[in-house]
Amino acid sequence: MTQRMNWLGETNDGLDGMRRTEAFLAKSLDPMLLALVKMRASQINGCAYCLHMHSAEARKHGEREERLLLLDAWRESALYSERERAALAWTEALTRITDGHAPDEIYQAARREFSDADLVALSLAIAMINAWNRLAIGFRAAHPADVPQAA
Repeated sequence: MTQRMNWLGETNDGLDGMRRTEAFLAKSLDPMLLALVKMRASQINGCAYCLHMHSAEARKHGEREERLLLLDAWRESALYSERERAALAWTEALTRITDGHAPDEIYQAARREFSDADLVALSLAIAMINAWNRLAIGFRAAHPADVPQAA
């Protein structure tokens, strides 16, 4: 796959605003939860570039390889807390918004685990990773394994 353009190298108010939102989210949410949410949305969207980036980010924050490998099957694993389960279900609901339009039961589970401010931050994080996924996929961001290595 050939990268269409170096969109990350662009500087404009829109991308700068996205970066400022990411800085806010980094201060607002637990970094491991944020990485899991970003990875789960990226799995759903099929964004190899973002999966690579956020799995490395999760490892940097101490996430266990086992939990990263089982993330796609989080419902079948006891490795995730109730708070993480609520966040992952909310991630899936907002990422797949056309499938059920964020069902009430998933929202209520998230409300039990997150304050108003935290649920807004979590929802912003989900919206942001979906936006980043669309940019990375649309512009064919090159996953590091796909970049030709110098001999």
